[in-house]
Amino acid sequence: MHELAITESVIDAVTERLPDARITCVHLEIGALSGIVADSVRFCFDLVTEGTNLEGARLEITETAGRCHCKVCGSDFEPDGPITICPCGSIEVTVVAGQELKIASVRVA
Repeated sequence: MHELAITESVIDAVTERLPDARITCVHLEIGALSGIVADSVRFCFDLVTEGTNLEGARLEITETAGRCHCKVCGSDFEPDGPITICPCGSIEVTVVAGQELKIASVRVA
């Protein structure tokens, strides 16, 4: 479960940037094509924040849609799942959105 390591990295980034602040909320954006399971991050969050300045903080997650561009037909589309095949049948696609993991905002007390 790589979500544990990802959650630890997010907490490390926040505590490194705001070492003395009391954090009340962390808002993440997780792309549908990132390979990150948002529910697993939620599960890990309370465990990872224990004993840090984020202990007791709320976690908000916005899951962003995946967007692809087909190099063959030129259409933009939202894939049905992690396999990015254009509706025209082409596999020559470029992922333009949905692979991100971003700390969108942090609230301090």
